[in-house]
Amino acid sequence: MLNFRRFFQCQAPGMGPWLAALLMAFSVSASAQPVNNSGMDGLEKFVSETRSGRADFVQTVTSPARAGEAPRVKKSTGTFEFSRPNRFRFFYQKPFEQTIVADGETLWLHDVDLNQVTTRKLAQVLNGTPAAVIAAAANLKGLQADFTLSALPEKAGLLWVMATPKTRDGQVQNISVGFRATAQGSELASLDILDSFGQRSVMTFSRFEANPVFSASHFQFKPPAGADVLRQ
Repeated sequence: MLNFRRFFQCQAPGMGPWLAALLMAFSVSASAQPVNNSGMDGLEKFVSETRSGRADFVQTVTSPARAGEAPRVKKSTGTFEFSRPNRFRFFYQKPFEQTIVADGETLWLHDVDLNQVTTRKLAQVLNGTPAAVIAAAANLKGLQADFTLSALPEKAGLLWVMATPKTRDGQVQNISVGFRATAQGSELASLDILDSFGQRSVMTFSRFEANPVFSASHFQFKPPAGADVLRQ
């Protein structure tokens, strides 16, 4: 499954294969649609004005088709929460319960079925990921230090920006972020990620709540009793 956990695991050898999804590219063919800066404006408002957030998500992962076979498609659902800088939680509810938590310094991955927790320093795995786009930087200048940003045409009523990691040794080719303009500013609506293996992951967010108040301990993680803890 291509998801946030798989992405971080690909960044960190030994952490397992399911993290490379966090964040697949929004493929836009050359078209007559004009490209303006509204997507960049949406990104700037989101980064500067949305200090925390929570939403439900549906993630659809499409793997490249093999010879004589149709592409493989997998879906998962869950919730997402974040608080700038560098604190976030992805809770995958279906089809398997898994949790990814960043507490500002450490990334924790908890696989409930395996009763296994994997941990790694966040600074070693965050750069160039979708989480860095939506939950790390405090302003647009901070994002531009790690990503090349370009506006895309509006699509499906959303404003789009493509973020291409400047580092060349990561697992993500590019990330497209879709925003919905609201009376309050700019709301995160979609992530569309393409990884270096040609796998595409689309996360669609709903019931987005901007700037909820989280307790100081909300993004802390304590391994469950009896869990195997693997430290990278």
